[in-house]
Amino acid sequence: MRGAEVGGSFDDVAKPTVYVVDRTPDKMPLLEEGVMRAAVKLGIDPVKPITLLGVAALGEPDLLVEVEATASID
Repeated sequence: MRGAEVGGSFDDVAKPTVYVVDRTPDKMPLLEEGVMRAAVKLGIDPVKPITLLGVAALGEPDLLVEVEATASID
């Protein structure tokens, strides 16, 4: 069930986890830029605690970034 279906929003997200394929220091500025653009578009605070994990691959070969979020909805 999606958060919006039970009355949740991005404000309810306690901690996002971001999985990044082939994470290297030279790609971090691009990732940060993408996070900021998404935050502005969604109207969310991009400064919450974030876990960033480098991975070899994701479930779909074309994906480079995947975001998983843990939320608390009262």
